[in-house]
Amino acid sequence: MPKTHTPKQTETETETETETETEKAILRGTLDQLRKSIAAKATGVPEPQVRTAGVPSGTNLLGLLKHLAYVERFYFLGEEPKEWGATLRPSPEDTVDTVLADYRATVDRANQVIAACPDLTAPAPRAPRRTPAPSMRWTLTHMIEETARHAGHADILREQIDGTTGR
Repeated sequence: MPKTHTPKQTETETETETETETEKAILRGTLDQLRKSIAAKATGVPEPQVRTAGVPSGTNLLGLLKHLAYVERFYFLGEEPKEWGATLRPSPEDTVDTVLADYRATVDRANQVIAACPDLTAPAPRAPRRTPAPSMRWTLTHMIEETARHAGHADILREQIDGTTGR
């Protein structure tokens, strides 16, 4: 009988799906994996490289992480930023440590909201608007897409800075 190969998991990878996992647990586990991945990309990057634009649009590692904290607060906590464009620009006072701490605290608060949601068809928290809030299922799926897209950007930026690749 041939041996099966089990790939080694990194600390940012989640365990494989089991029959007992709920849809919410699978979605949150996927999102958490991506959250850890993008946080790892900014960890240990020195100034000024962490805030130096890697592309003509001005995108930088610190700005991506700061932006994702705002997106988490918008979709899971119902907090709308004053200006979305500013969420991608770190202030002179922002550091890797402060932005990472804010991101992680925001993720913890968001995870509390997700855990408290009894039904994925229920609306997610939202700042007042004229249209109804999307469902928690849509919000989790959208945040997976949003975080994955920016994690991909962070992969490229980190590789440009010091050659680090992978999760």
